[in-house]
Amino acid sequence: MTLSILLWLTTLMPQPVAEHACLATTVYLEARGESANGQAAVAEVALRRRDRGNWGKTLCQVVTAPHQFATTTTPGSFAISNLEAYQQAWAISGQSIHNWSLPVAQRHILVPHADHFATLAVVPDWSFKRPSVTIGDHAFYVVN
Repeated sequence: MTLSILLWLTTLMPQPVAEHACLATTVYLEARGESANGQAAVAEVALRRRDRGNWGKTLCQVVTAPHQFATTTTPGSFAISNLEAYQQAWAISGQSIHNWSLPVAQRHILVPHADHFATLAVVPDWSFKRPSVTIGDHAFYVVN
């Protein structure tokens, strides 16, 4: 299935399923080669952004905000073809959504306050002098 078809399908799904699918797709695109913690950290950034409301009120709005996540920087023709990796991204996204539904004091937090991330191969201008945590091939930053 292509990215554009998958994202279109989320517009037809009931809200909880769409949110899960949008987050799983983002985790797949951003971190499918990372550890479970690396994938959960990507999900955590998206969930934190949703809560802050600066990038959208739903996970689908957050992850499809222009130039923020791979869902908008990856060609729509990109094939979601590694089903095992997508299943793992789906499971981690579900766990992350559940974790985020807990009271703040009970959540397992991997990247405290982080609202941005980048691969270690890229050093964005906004990353300088920002607190960061590195997990796998990603650095997670507190920007806002």
